[in-house]
Amino acid sequence: MADDPYALAREAAAELLRRFDLESIELAFVLGSGWSAAADDLGEVLGSCPLADLPGFAAPTVVGHGGELRIVRTAAGKTAALFTGRTHYYEGRGVAQVVHGVRTAAAAGVSTLVLTNGCGGLNPAWPPGTAVLIRDHINLTAATPLVGPTFIDMTDAYAPRLRDLARTVDPTLPEGVYVQFHGPNFETPAEVRMAGVLGGDLVGMSTTLETIAAREAGLDVLGVSLVTNQAAGISPTPLHHEEVLEAGREAGPRLRVLLGGLAGVL
Repeated sequence: MADDPYALAREAAAELLRRFDLESIELAFVLGSGWSAAADDLGEVLGSCPLADLPGFAAPTVVGHGGELRIVRTAAGKTAALFTGRTHYYEGRGVAQVVHGVRTAAAAGVSTLVLTNGCGGLNPAWPPGTAVLIRDHINLTAATPLVGPTFIDMTDAYAPRLRDLARTVDPTLPEGVYVQFHGPNFETPAEVRMAGVLGGDLVGMSTTLETIAAREAGLDVLGVSLVTNQAAGISPTPLHHEEVLEAGREAGPRLRVLLGGLAGVL
């Protein structure tokens, strides 16, 4: 990652717009673990390219994440960028790399960002396959994409207005607090209990750093988690990544309806 990550994001945005002959992009989606099945109902595909073809991007390394950037025209007539993969902090590439997609989207004109992830659930009432709106987060990575005296208000990090719009698509969507751990190891039962004591409902390894960067750039954020497994100490069986992918496959039809509906109202 270049010394000036903002300049690199502007360079990537300029290349993105040039490649697809666009003046700007209005909306962006980042698809996390388990969400790949939802990629096909977001609108008319205008074009696509490997993420790694754009300045500053690296090919995703996590199984279940795609490596494509897709440009679509939504049912609402907006131009949207769909990132089918992301860089995780645990990959060791630095925070700037983790949030490069968010900063690129902002530099391309995006004003609304939808972040999705697969996560462990602490609430027994939310079985695997449950989609949960993120109301707030707790960042336990001990990292931030902000440098220096950059003071960003995080009171409404996940826009209430967007959560209200999401419930016009699916009124049954619950809300919860997402807790990001560093990863890549799954959390211990004691860490899950700690997350619950702190007020967490969901545990995972992404999203919060991207949200901070998005709020710095002035983007409105909608976060949606897919509960792919019960968290350690709640689940009766050991955790494994294949369980995450399987939950996404089983929830695919509902996720497609949900994201397709969101693309029509955002």
